[in-house]
Amino acid sequence: MRRATRRVFFVNRFFYPDESATSQLLSDLAFGLADSGMDVHVVCSRALYDGAPTRLQPRETIRGVAVHRLWTTRFGRAGLLGRATDYLTFYISCAFMLGWWLQKEDVIVAKTDPPLISIVAALAARLKGAILVNWLQDVFPEVATALGAVPMPSIVQRWLRGLRDRSLLSASVNVVIGERMQEFIVGRGVSAARTVVIENWASIGKQAPIRAADSHLRRRLGLQEKFVVGYSGNLGRAHEYEIFIDTARALLGQREIQFLFIGGGVHMNQLRDAAAQLALTNMHFLPYQPRDALEDSLGAVDLHLVSLRPCLEGLIVPSKFYGILAAGRPVAFVGDPDGELARVIGRAHCGLVVRSGDSAGLAHGIELLRTRPDLRVTYGAAARDLMDGHHGESRAIARWSELLRRGLNDANSS
Repeated sequence: MRRATRRVFFVNRFFYPDESATSQLLSDLAFGLADSGMDVHVVCSRALYDGAPTRLQPRETIRGVAVHRLWTTRFGRAGLLGRATDYLTFYISCAFMLGWWLQKEDVIVAKTDPPLISIVAALAARLKGAILVNWLQDVFPEVATALGAVPMPSIVQRWLRGLRDRSLLSASVNVVIGERMQEFIVGRGVSAARTVVIENWASIGKQAPIRAADSHLRRRLGLQEKFVVGYSGNLGRAHEYEIFIDTARALLGQREIQFLFIGGGVHMNQLRDAAAQLALTNMHFLPYQPRDALEDSLGAVDLHLVSLRPCLEGLIVPSKFYGILAAGRPVAFVGDPDGELARVIGRAHCGLVVRSGDSAGLAHGIELLRTRPDLRVTYGAAARDLMDGHHGESRAIARWSELLRRGLNDANSS
């Protein structure tokens, strides 16, 4: 006899509402699906993304979502060995939990944190007769190889890629977050019919964008009469940052142009140190802002910066882009002119694309938008239109709901 209700298990190392951006995507989706009547479960660790000490319950229900928090070590993000141990213990705990809890025709959605969790999920799905859906936010081990962050012998890389590819091939569908990523996955031998693009989204943007003049943060910093170029979010190894230093130096004499960097990451610290060392008084830095202040902080900026190293195209899509669209602001993307965001910006006419390393081109683009308020309005309106038409939270949840219900119906008919 078939069960009347089948369960959807999301697997991701972190889950706590209003924490990190990627955790928030999962929260939005899990809560939205639960609201639609699905039996939604989340399998995660008992740790927070930022490593803050906390006592999260092993099991609880949040807004209709059953949360199963597994034991893992908690060394945090500071050291490579400690992080690897956190990953390993999550893999082991996750394998035991899925082996114990899964039933035939449940659906597993394996999100790519920790890396290669799809391998564990694929094995569990095969053993228990469950349906596997992979949700790729990035592609590992290629990201680690491209960044040189985790040196691995070539034989280990090939072995990991082989296991990863088999987990993609065994899935009912692989959800990717961009066209370039889809091209990469298909290039690895996965059928195009088993891939679908569902871009990330921004949880803000349910109201009209605020005017820059109405931003409390902008007034607090005394930037009301300035042209503010901003960066918001993580500035890590995946993001080019040297160009920002060179551009700020080139524009230092134009006091009406100011740079505001909000967030963290290894390169944010290096950028702050370089600005102090070079006495770049046109660069301002703030830590991450509270989630309820995000619309105000994004609205404080006239032109937003996004960057991605070209070697990572097809492997990562910067999620901060969608918050910029929601804020109704122009964007200047620094990276590959044929990159994922470059393509989107070109089609939507919502900003500028600057080739990686071209600080003169970025400075020129900033000066152009400073002197062309009409162009800023046009780009900003196009950005918000793109958000409302293609990247809203409700649209993304509806697409996921359709995808998962189709999977459940396929299981019913099998």
